[in-house]
Amino acid sequence: MWKEPYLETCCRSALHRLCLSEPSGRPEGLRDEPCLRRLTGMKLAEHRDDHRFHVTSEGIERHRSEILGMARRRA
Repeated sequence: MWKEPYLETCCRSALHRLCLSEPSGRPEGLRDEPCLRRLTGMKLAEHRDDHRFHVTSEGIERHRSEILGMARRRA
């Protein structure tokens, strides 16, 4: 049974971009900011004092299991 909150397609994409942008993170003001704020509320990202969003360890694990896992299943 799936116990994690569902991630919309746009939020999965934002999480993927966030993981790709580390360690610099993603700045405020981009089109995916609403998704990044949603991810922050889910503890998958954090909004730091440098006004950038950074992935958390929970976000890295969710990315690994849900996003990278999907790519492996398609291959």
